Parts: sequence; structure tokens; C-alpha cells
Amino acid sequence: MAPLLSGVRVVEVASHVFVPMSGAVLTEWGAEVIKIEHPEMGDPYRGLVTAGLHKLHQGVDVSFQSANRGKRSVGLDLKHPDGRRLLSRILESADVFVTSLRADTRRNLRIDLDDVRADNPALIYVRGTAFGARGPEASRGGYDAGAYWARTGMGHVLTQPGAEWPASPRPAFGDVVGGLTIAGAIGMALYRRATTGEPTVVDASLLASGMWQVQVDIMNAALDDGGSHRVMPDRFDMPNPLMMPYRTADGRFVGLQMLAPDRYWPDLCKALGQPEMATDERFADMDARRRNSRACIEWLDGVFAERDFDEWRRVLAEFEGEWVPVQSPQELPADLQVQANGYLTSVDVGGVSVPMVPSPIQFDEQPGQPTRAPEHGEHTENVLLELGLSWDEIQALKESRAIL
Repeated sequence: MAPLLSGVRVVEVASHVFVPMSGAVLTEWGAEVIKIEHPEMGDPYRGLVTAGLHKLHQGVDVSFQSANRGKRSVGLDLKHPDGRRLLSRILESADVFVTSLRADTRRNLRIDLDDVRADNPALIYVRGTAFGARGPEASRGGYDAGAYWARTGMGHVLTQPGAEWPASPRPAFGDVVGGLTIAGAIGMALYRRATTGEPTVVDASLLASGMWQVQVDIMNAALDDGGSHRVMPDRFDMPNPLMMPYRTADGRFVGLQMLAPDRYWPDLCKALGQPEMATDERFADMDARRRNSRACIEWLDGVFAERDFDEWRRVLAEFEGEWVPVQSPQELPADLQVQANGYLTSVDVGGVSVPMVPSPIQFDEQPGQPTRAPEHGEHTENVLLELGLSWDEIQALKESRAIL
């Protein structure tokens, strides 16, 4: 069966992770993604290795591989008249154009909406920005640690009260979520064009993605007359002791996740080896456990502290209530559930096996099959040959530095 987006061509003029991640997802869904890079500098994200911000695995930049899997790289200088003319020719056969460049840069390079629609009126046009396409900060740049995390209040609500400094996100924390969102929006735009003939302008921003992530906090804050930092209740005051982590004897954690605790309380007590506690009047139902939360949590703390993490995993394996082992990233490759669903695969990058997480969406019960990211300008000649250029023309373009 052909991939869902087989035959769809996407042209990407974008850097770093937010917008490029959408192209990475689309390649797994079957689209051809042509990544336009400057002939000399390339995507600045490649350069973060030399700054010590990316991890190399046997010479492979794992972060760049993640955000650019499966693409074709073409080295074009869009400031060069010949380079811009070549982009026009590539766009003539494209379905989607995606960019993360700021408004003034788009205008200078003549890749704004009207410019690319002049090349191809049917193009779906996608803009990824830090703070949105309108408003006083529409032309400002930004990254996910600022626009997605700090500006949205996410860092605020996830920082412990009294902490000296705000909490920081993991690298590209908001970019990967935002990129997946863009990929889904492109799918909708393709459907609209297929059914109506109308191309769409798609706007996405890190600010909007972050607000979507913490929307309940924002809604509650708006209803609270501005509110202040909502202090998390003391651990022993949590109303549902069956929705908490507990420390095991070896310092690991098991997370109980039961939103309907009364249904599972008797079986949990049995699994924990103390079935008589199910009828203890202090804990017999949810209201009782709420009134006596400290006593219930202290009892559960003591029980879980009696056995090691691995032993609790065996004990709870047949328990039907919701619980999870709290794991480190290093443990995911050996997780049987991860293995069974193909949630982690490996990609061959020049003879080096690189682990990679496929797109979280599976079609026709098949996990994604990512492939390696391109070298800088790796497909320049092939793409130009496909456009009908001769080797002499390609050599002349190289000599003029319009292409890599």
C-alpha cells in the first residue's frame, strides 16, 4: 500500500526545529520534502555541533537527524537571481511551501505569499513564527524556550514556588510538538484543496502551541481575577492518594494513576499484600481517603518502601488498575510495550546505527519508518537534473555560487 502522502511535494525554507520537524513528519507519511539550504552556511542548526550544543554519536549529529529525517537537501542561494529563479522552477511542481523565516526576510527573498503564489497559484503556504503572524511582535524571532515555554506561562506553572530561578525546558521541547501540529494542519489543507480546489494559508506559532498545551491553567487564571502562582498542595494533602508516585526500596518510583479509585481499591490492597486495608474505615471509599489523605499516603509510602522497583513491577503486572513505572530515557529501548508497537527504531546513517523515535501517528497499523537526514546540499544536482537542467548549466550555476 502506497504511503498516504505519496506524490506530495513539500518545499521547505526553514531552520532549526519547529518548522523543519513538520517536514520530518511528512516524510514519514510519504511526502517528498525538499529542504532549501544556503550553499555555504546551510541550516544553522547543523552548526550547533561545533558550539557543543548537540550530541555526536560516532560523528553523527543526532539532533539534526531527528528534525530532518528523510528529506532531500538542495543548496540554493535565494539572494542570487539564478538561485531564486531555480526556486521558482522547483515550486512549479510543489504542493506545499513551508517557511520559518521572519516577515522582512521573506520579503527580501521574495518568498512571501504573493511571491510563491505567482510561481504556483495552487501552493499551500505555511508560516511558522514565534509569536504569530499579526500584532506588534509578528516580525520578532524566537525559540521554543522563550515563545512556547516562558511567554505562555508554562515555565511559571512548572516552577516550584519559592525557587530562585524559573524552570527550564528540555531542548526543542515545544518545537517537536509544534512541528507535529503543523504536519497535521498541512494534511487538512491538502484535503481541502483536493475537495474544493482552494489552496490554504496555514499559520502556526510557538506561542499558540504553548498556550494550547497549558490552556486549562490559562483559562482558570483568567477566571481568577489575574490570580497568583497556584501553589501545589502539600503531598500529604492530595485528595486522591491513588494518583501519586511512591518511592520504592531502591529509590525508584511507581506512579499510581487511578482516577476511579474506588473501583480498584480492594484489588490494589490485595496486590499490595494487605487485603484487610480495603475495609479500613479510614480508607474504605474516596471520601474517606480524602478526609484521611495523610494517613493513607503514609501507609502507601510505607508499603512501597518495602520492595524494590523491579519486584513491584512483577507484583503489579497483573493488577488491572492504572499504574506506570517511572522510567529514565535509557530504559525505553528495552520496554516491551515500546518494542511491540515500534515506538523506537534505528536508522542507518552512513553505516552508523542511530536510534530514532518515529512519528507518533501510525497508519494501517504500521509504525513509521524514518530514514536518515541529508548531507548539506546532497541532492542539489539530482533535483536540478530532474528540472531538466544540463550538466553544463549546473556547472555554470556552481561557478556563479548560486548553488552548492
